[in-house]
This record gives sequence, C-alpha cells and structure tokens, in this order.
Amino acid sequence: MPGRRAGPAPPGPGESADAGRACWESRRGYGWRGVGTGDEWPAREGDAQSRARWAEQGEGNGSRRAETSYNWGEGNDMSQATTYSGATTPGAEAGRARPLTELSEEELLFQKTVSRFARERIGPHVRAMDEAGVFRKELLKEMFELGLMGIEIPEEMGGQGGSFFQAVLAVEALAAVDPSAAVIVDVQNTIANNVILRWGNQEQKRRYLPRLAADTVASFALSEAGAGSDAFALTTRARREGGEYRITGRKMWITNAAEAGIYLLFANAAPEQGYRGITCFVVERGFAGFQVGKKEDKLGIRASSTCELILDDCRVPEENVLGEVGKGYKIAIETLNEGRIAIGAQMAGLAQGALDHAIAYARERKQFGKPIAEYQGVQFELAQMATEVEAARLLVYNGARMRDAGLPFVTEAAMAKYFASQAAENVASKAVEIFGGVGFTRDYPVEKLYRDAKIGRIYEGTSNMQKLTIAKQILAKP
Repeated sequence: MPGRRAGPAPPGPGESADAGRACWESRRGYGWRGVGTGDEWPAREGDAQSRARWAEQGEGNGSRRAETSYNWGEGNDMSQATTYSGATTPGAEAGRARPLTELSEEELLFQKTVSRFARERIGPHVRAMDEAGVFRKELLKEMFELGLMGIEIPEEMGGQGGSFFQAVLAVEALAAVDPSAAVIVDVQNTIANNVILRWGNQEQKRRYLPRLAADTVASFALSEAGAGSDAFALTTRARREGGEYRITGRKMWITNAAEAGIYLLFANAAPEQGYRGITCFVVERGFAGFQVGKKEDKLGIRASSTCELILDDCRVPEENVLGEVGKGYKIAIETLNEGRIAIGAQMAGLAQGALDHAIAYARERKQFGKPIAEYQGVQFELAQMATEVEAARLLVYNGARMRDAGLPFVTEAAMAKYFASQAAENVASKAVEIFGGVGFTRDYPVEKLYRDAKIGRIYEGTSNMQKLTIAKQILAKP
C-alpha cells in the first residue's frame, strides 16, 4: 500500500503478537506503552481531581447509580468490535479471501493501543471538556507523543510512515470514547498532512511535516459564510504583490482553528477566472494580518474548536503557495473525498460507543424483576443498532482499503459518510431511549454522543451533497 514505512516489517500469518508489539515499539515516536502487559498509563495531574469530581456529581443520584456506575470510556474498546487478527483467525493461510474487518497483527495492535489510550486517558475528562468547550492541552500533547498526529508522515520526517487505513482506525477508536478527540486527529491526518504530502514541494514538506508530526496542529480553511456546500463561491481574495500575496477575507467553521499553528487556506488569486483562480496557501498563525476570530458555541463535539479566521491584507510569501496557482479547487475536492471516509469512521466509532453503553446498561438495568436486556423489545432495538454499526464499519473500511490500494473510491467515500452519519444518529438516539430518563441527562454519556452525532450529516459535505455525488457516479455508468 502507498505510504508504507521503511522499517521493521509487521509479523506475517502465524507469527506472535509479541513480534507485532516489538515492531511497533521499535519505531521512534510511537511509545506504545504497556500494550498487552497490564501496565497502567502513567498518572497525570488532574486525573484524581477529575475522578473525585465525577464522584461528587454522582452523590444525590444514588437510586440511579446503584444500578449502573459509569466511566465514560469504559467498555468502548474498538478491539472488541467485529474485527479479527490475521494471525489468529482460523484459515489464515496465504491466498484465502480476507474479510474487510480482518486486521493484520500490526493494525490490531495499533487499534488496541489507541482504544486503550482513549479509554484510560481521554475517557475521564470527556464530560469536563464538553462542558468547558476546550480540549485539554496535555491530552493533545500525548496524542502527538503517541504518534497519532502524524500517522502517514514518513519516518524520516518524524512521522510514523503508516497507512490511511491506520488513520481511519485511530479516528474510529477515539470516537467511541470522544468524537471531539477523533475529529482533531482526523483533520490533522486525513486532511492537512495529506494535502502537504500530496501537493507540497520538497521544501514545503521539509519545513512543515516535521512540525505537524511533533507539536503543531493544522487546520483546513475552505468554508465561508456564503460558501458552504457551494464551496467555490468563496470571496476571500489573494493579490500578488512583489514576492508575496496579500490575502483579505473571512473563513467560517474552521475545525482545530483555536489550537492550530498552520492553516491550509483557500483564496481566489484570479477572480475573473472563477473557480479556476482558487489557490491553496500555507498560512502560519504569526503572519501579519492574520487572526483567529470568534469561537463557535456548538451543540456537539464541543471540545473540538470551530472558529472564524480573519485575514486583513495578510502577507503570505510566494513560496507558501501549495501546488499550482489556480489549482486549489482540485486540491479541495480530492482532499475532501478522502476526508469523508474518516468522517464515516468517526460516526461508526461514535455509533459503536453508543451501542456499547446501551448493551452494558440493558444488562444491568432491572425492571419487573429482570434485566431489560431479557425483554424482546429491547433485544430487537439492540439487534438493529448492531446491524447499522456493522454496515457502517464495512462501508468505511471498504473505502479506506480502496484508497490505500490506489483504486477509485469517490462513490464509496460518499456512501460511507452518508450511511455512517445516518447510523450514528439513529444508534445514539436508540441508546438514549434504552437508558430511559437517565439517558436524557448529562450524567450518562449517551446524551453527549447523541449531540455529537448530528454534525456527521453536515460537515465535510452534507448528506444531500453525498447523495448527489453517489447519484452522479452511478448514473454515469453505461
């Protein structure tokens, strides 16, 4: 697959998981600490306070909490979803047909590590971050240390040299615990890093990729107040003057904007040519004339920042043009096609998280003398939820595998995002209903997952835009 690293090869069929663990641990920057050993993640400042806060919030709700106690990350282990290890699945001989959900030892180890990090490090802080609308800086730092912000960046530039599929696995695993964390990793990897990897020249790659792998968050700045689904109606202008461009305009709904140090920003350098004048620029936070504006107060994914960007005669060096002048529309279209697969992964992970919580609660909650999981009505709901989650995962994995294989994937990406976002909203809604009254409160995580699910139908192309893409593709076939 393209983008594979040069380094220790993953174990083949029949080799032990220890070999896979050694493979990952030998790679600089990952630091997969204690995987499979029973070691705990190192205690961090604030963990005890967070747990104590949760305990205090639980007081006074004894009648409800006596039945079920919750850690928001508890139970959300993506490695327990319908995925399989190639080394342990019966019939793993070479040449046999492989299920889409069968993971290699390397992929399985990666998934387990990210899932554990999400449960143990992010899980205890999810509610507080949601309420504050801020993602904790130390967790962002840990995601960099773990290698989650530079998955496809080559090792020689400080990244992990992994695959697009691994980035999708990371987004899915994080989303099962906190979709806000998932979208931070998503935009960094499948959008920003990939834009520079694919369209950046060697100097731009040398200058920016090591920073993106080490400690710098990036944003993708395309949308404007009057340019949403009609993205190429953007009014931000870039005027060339000497050896630089001067950019003026405003961007809206920019994910990661509050934390970012690098912005991949689209402006029209030749308005008379329409969309063929749109150009992509690498804008740094410290450039004169650039500032981050209002932060949106959102319904869901609240810990993920969404802000406006203000450019007032912002001075950008000519060497910061990414790709060719006037080719920004191509960069935007092709990048978002890939990003939609990762949004599908975020929604599939969210749906899995909601399903896991619903199953756990149904097993413990008793009415009329027995767990509600024993009632056929509840079983039917759980069965439908599980089916939707699995279907969403299959669409996402198929799109990601096709992208890594270099096959056309535009239709599959649109299908994955469209269906997974629909499934996430449906499954999260059913989870709230299975929890009953407590599911409508903020004491339990399904309420947040329900709020988080709504954005899946909106960003990186609305559901209607995905249906238009799918229809266009299938009607073009003879």
